[in-house]
Formats: sequence, structure tokens, C-alpha cells
Amino acid sequence: MPDVHQLYDQADALKDAGKPDEAIEVLQQALAEDETHVLSHLLLCRIYTQTGRHGEAIVHGLRACEIEPTEAFNFTALSVAYQRAWAGTGDKQFITMAEEAMGQARMLGG
Repeated sequence: MPDVHQLYDQADALKDAGKPDEAIEVLQQALAEDETHVLSHLLLCRIYTQTGRHGEAIVHGLRACEIEPTEAFNFTALSVAYQRAWAGTGDKQFITMAEEAMGQARMLGG
């Protein structure tokens, strides 16, 4: 059975091949093996954002920030997810959250 890193690599290749649903399934397997694998959360955040599943994207972006709260990149990724959620829904609360996440990224040196 592949380990979490191999599953992540497989999911990344599936995403690149235009197979987001298959990539999501593989990432869910990776997280079942190691729920704290930040890269899997970030890739899910990206895929869900790209497919308009904003709520799920935000959940995984937040989880990456919880796991690594001192990593500026995670907050930048979360900010992007919030920005895309705003663009997709028009809900202004997402812009406020995007600015807060980007502020946290800047504070952390990102």
C-alpha cells in the first residue's frame, strides 16, 4: 500500500491530468492515513477552490493553518481560497476573511 507521500504525489498527478474527483479520492485516502499531512490539505484546498466547492476548500485551508500555525504559505493559500469564495459567491464576508488571512501571512513573514 502506498504511503501518504506517494498518495499525495499520485493525487497531484491526477489534478494535473484534469481529474479532480479522482485526485480528491486519493487525497482522502492520504488523510485517512495521516490527518495531519498539510500538503494534502493544501492540495484539497486548491482543488476544491478550482471546482467551486468553496466551503470544502476553506475547511482544508483552515486545517492546514491549524496544523502549521507559523507557516505563512498556509495563510496565503487560505486567503486565496477566501478570495475565490468571494468571487464565486459575492459574499463580502469572504473578502474580510481573505484580508485577515493575508495579514496573518504577512505577520509571519510571507
